[in-house]
Amino acid sequence: MRRIYLYTRYERFWHWTQALILIGLGLTGANIHGAIHWWDFQTAYVWHVRFAWALIALVAFTAFWHFTTGQWKQYIPTTERIGLILRYYTVGIFRNEPHPFKKTEISKLNPLQRLTYLGFKLLIIPVLGVSGLLMLYYNRLPEWGLRVPLSVLAPIHTAGAFLLLTFFIVHVYMTTTGHTVLAHIKAMIVGYEEVPEEG
Repeated sequence: MRRIYLYTRYERFWHWTQALILIGLGLTGANIHGAIHWWDFQTAYVWHVRFAWALIALVAFTAFWHFTTGQWKQYIPTTERIGLILRYYTVGIFRNEPHPFKKTEISKLNPLQRLTYLGFKLLIIPVLGVSGLLMLYYNRLPEWGLRVPLSVLAPIHTAGAFLLLTFFIVHVYMTTTGHTVLAHIKAMIVGYEEVPEEG
């Protein structure tokens, strides 16, 4: 195994900050829906909106970072070797086979991760953000010439939240599939990851 520097300080800051914000949004959203009863409705609502604005600010800064550093290229989708990756995660991982994708500083994400994270960035977050903002400013929509019933917006927002929860659960599980259970988590804390020697 060799150690390579995969995750910059900003990537780690963004990753963990985003995780905390999303957990906050999930808990306050569940409270607003009545699935949990940790806070009164008004407190949960106020914090949900604060977390939402924090996420919007983080997404804006991170998009700027991705484009100015060229890291956006990490998310360009590819289907090259996707069959091997899918076979690995459905069969090979349980047979202790080597991962068919080798991480490098230039290519951190395997084809399945690229497609998944692209979906997260271009589908889940926009669906939640747009539907959430439309609900936040619902009383002003007629002034803007928009007529979207709350009975449409709320289920779309909730469906986005369930997609996000699914992504979160699978993401956490996948962090345990390194050469040790905590290897990927450690890499996202310290920046360095141990990868197999080439050859």
